[in-house]
Amino acid sequence: MSFNLPEIPMRQSCATLAAALLLAGANASAQSATPNACPVDGCEVRIVSVEKDGDELRITYEANFTPDVSKNHFHAWWGDSYSVEQVGRNAQSDFDVEQGRWHRHDEYPTYVTKEAVSTSAREGGTTMCVTAADRDHNVLDATKYHCVDVQEHL
Repeated sequence: MSFNLPEIPMRQSCATLAAALLLAGANASAQSATPNACPVDGCEVRIVSVEKDGDELRITYEANFTPDVSKNHFHAWWGDSYSVEQVGRNAQSDFDVEQGRWHRHDEYPTYVTKEAVSTSAREGGTTMCVTAADRDHNVLDATKYHCVDVQEHL
């Protein structure tokens, strides 16, 4: 079996290849429009909605960066039990407070509570919080966190 392929002049095929590579790069940039790196004003994450998901909570976030546990990511915690300064490995070294319990994750834009922020671990708490943390699980900026009352979903 043989195929007769049309000949394409070398100059035309190089231009076509270059255009295809440029287009592929543009598509890749569009897909990762929000980088993992913090903007100049810092990484921020907000809880925009909460709903019941079985015995747990389904939380929807809005952030100005794309989380990745091996890089910048989220720390969620019960705000009734701990302050933002306590929910990172830098609790003692940077804030001189005892380290608390949190759940690190990069589930975005929705996250279902588990482990340290499971509804079964809330110890009566009704306030869910989130902040940004770095690859070493240090709170990035203790002034940038968000908490919401979730009592109606418990």
